[in-house]
Amino acid sequence: MKKSDKIKKLKTVIKEKEIQLQKLSEHVDKSNICSDLYNKVVMEKAELNKQLQDLQTNKFAQTLKNILPHKKVLICDYFKD
Repeated sequence: MKKSDKIKKLKTVIKEKEIQLQKLSEHVDKSNICSDLYNKVVMEKAELNKQLQDLQTNKFAQTLKNILPHKKVLICDYFKD
């Protein structure tokens, strides 16, 4: 399966979770079961969002940023002659 297909599938599942959350939000205060189910769906949506974010990040660029040293600028560097 292509990366773009996985991204599309994740986006559709996330939208389905949002619809579930909208429907459950009306009944959260009425029952503990609905409240627990709402919390479960929130967690599933968060996991799906993280998976989507991981797919969309460029792994090569991220590893390059981590490998290459960053030049830190100190305040005293601005006052050098």
